[in-house]
Amino acid sequence: MESPITEIVNTDGAFWFTIISIGALLFLSAFFSGSETALTAASRGKLRTLADKGSLGAASALKVTEDSERLIGTVLLGNNLVNILAAALATSLFTRLFGDSGVALATLVMTLLVLVFAEVMPKTYAITNPETAATRVSPIISMFVLFLAPIITAIRWFVRLLLRLFGVAIDPDSSILAVHDEIAGTIALGHSEGAVHKADRDRLLGALDLRHREVEEIMLHRQDIEMLNADDAPADILSQCLGSSHTRLPVFRGEPENIIGVVHAKDLLRAVHSMKADKIGDFKVLDVAMKPYFVPETTTLDDQMREFLRRRAHFALVVDEYGALQGLITLEDILEEIVGEITDEHDAETDQNVKRSEDGNMIVEGSMTIRDLNRATDWSLPDDYANTVAGLVIHESQSIPNVGQVFSFHGYRFEVLERVNNRITKLKIRPLLRRGVSAP
Repeated sequence: MESPITEIVNTDGAFWFTIISIGALLFLSAFFSGSETALTAASRGKLRTLADKGSLGAASALKVTEDSERLIGTVLLGNNLVNILAAALATSLFTRLFGDSGVALATLVMTLLVLVFAEVMPKTYAITNPETAATRVSPIISMFVLFLAPIITAIRWFVRLLLRLFGVAIDPDSSILAVHDEIAGTIALGHSEGAVHKADRDRLLGALDLRHREVEEIMLHRQDIEMLNADDAPADILSQCLGSSHTRLPVFRGEPENIIGVVHAKDLLRAVHSMKADKIGDFKVLDVAMKPYFVPETTTLDDQMREFLRRRAHFALVVDEYGALQGLITLEDILEEIVGEITDEHDAETDQNVKRSEDGNMIVEGSMTIRDLNRATDWSLPDDYANTVAGLVIHESQSIPNVGQVFSFHGYRFEVLERVNNRITKLKIRPLLRRGVSAP
C-alpha cells in the first residue's frame, strides 16, 4: 500500500504544476536579483563605449539606468512578488505533504533555495561580469519597467509622502551621487590602491576642482605684481621691460592701484623698432598699452579659463567687490593647477616652496597655498578658512605670531621661523605622532 505522500506525487497533477511553478518563480527571482546587481554595478562609461560601437543591449542599459529610482523600484517589486508567491506555493505544497510541520520545512527549504539560486549565484555572476550581464538583461528589464510604471509611480509618490511626514524632503530631480563626485572618488580610490600614480591623480583632480575654486585662491597678490609707471622716462620703461621675466606688465599712473593699461613685450618691441633712434625719447608707453581686463575675485577658475579662451586673452587683473585691486591671474596660473608648475628659460630660479629638513620637518614658505602643500606632501590640511599656510596659522591662532612661536592644530605642529612686518614668511611643519597631542 502506497503512502499518502507517494500517492500525491504519483497521481496529483497539481503537485507537479506547483513544483514547476516554484522553479519558474525562483528563476524569475534570480533574474531580478542579477539584473539589479548588473545594472547598478555596470560602468556607464563602458556601456557608452559599447553603445557607440553598435551594441543595442548597452544602449538599452544606458536608457533604463537613467532613472535609477524607477529601475530599483521595478526590480524590488518584481523580486518580492515572485519570492512571496514562491514561498506561499511551497508552504501550501509542504503542508499537504507533511501536515503542520510542513510550514517550518517549507521555510527552511525555500530560504536555502532563494539564498543560493536566487541571490548569491546570480549576483556573483553579475558582479563579476556587470557590463555583459547588463547588456543581456536590459531589454527584458525595460519591458518590466514599462509594464509596472503605473504601480511604481504610485509607490514613489506614497513613499515621498511618508518621508515628508517625517520631515524628509526629497528632490525628484536630484541624483544620489553627482557624477563629478563619483569620478573624483574613483580617482582617489585608485590612487590609494596603487592603480593611479600621484602625479596622474593630482592632474585629474586639479581639472575637476576648477569649478569649485575661485581666482582669489591662486592669484598673484598685488604686493608681488611688477608694474610700469607711465610717468617714468621712456629709457627706464624700456630697461624695466627688457629686464623683466614677464611678457605682460600692468601700467599705472599716480598710485599702483590705478591701472590704466597692460603692455605686451612684443608690442613694445615693435613700437621701438619702428622708431628712429633719435625719437626714442618721445616714446609713450600708453600708445602701445592694451585696455586692462578686470575680473571679480569670486570668479571660478573654470569660468575664468573659459573666458580667457573666449576673449583670446591670457592676463586679467583681479578686483574685490569695491573695485580695489587685489592681484592678477593668468591662463598659465590656471593650467598650473592641473599640470603643476610651468617654467621656462626666462623664469627666475627660485627655491622650492617646500623643503625637508634633516630632522624630517617641512620648511614651508608662508605664502604657499594649502592646496599646493597638501598636493606636495599628501597631507590633508583644511583650506576652508584660509588659502595660504600663513593664513591658516593666523586664523587658528587668532593673532599674528612672533618668530619662535609654536602651535598645534589639525594634527600638525607649526613653528614660525621668519616674519616680515605682519607677514609670516617661513614656517616649520610636521605631523604629530598622535592626532590631538600637542608637540613640545
